[in-house]
Amino acid sequence: MLVIIGLYIIFQVETKYTLGIILGLISAFLSAIFTLMNGKLIRDTAPSVISFYELLTGVVAISIYLAIMSFSSGGDEGFNLSFFTISSEDWWYLLILSSICTAYAFIAAVAVMKHLSPYTIMLTINLEPIYGIFLAFLIFGSKEQMNPQFYYGALLILSTVILNGFLKTKRKINKIS
Repeated sequence: MLVIIGLYIIFQVETKYTLGIILGLISAFLSAIFTLMNGKLIRDTAPSVISFYELLTGVVAISIYLAIMSFSSGGDEGFNLSFFTISSEDWWYLLILSSICTAYAFIAAVAVMKHLSPYTIMLTINLEPIYGIFLAFLIFGSKEQMNPQFYYGALLILSTVILNGFLKTKRKINKIS
């Protein structure tokens, strides 16, 4: 409930970002489903196998999207010859990005689920925008400053997350003793 109140406070003052907030909530919901599914799959399946099928699904989905965009726009967007024209230097960057920054990072993130709960993973993922906003403020200064109510809402959300972690740890300690 406290997180919803925090989001409400943010939403009330940052109305010009309504679409972004709604898309963020949809993204968080889909990310939660994705993480919960991975949490169940990791019990019986290797992280590399899970990641392979998830990344393959992403490639197929994006390919279908680009094909539809290509046909609907008369070939100006999506799949056409210029889309596939890549310099030899870019191939090396693509290889690095695809193997290390995507495949390895994705496999490692799935493997971590053997040791951390889906809840902890979701907290880490969904708090990234808040970390990003605070870092932007620290790096870029007042030109990236949000309304004070935004910070109150974000502080309420962070406090709720920290309090939840504290209470869970306290319950776990009480169960042990």
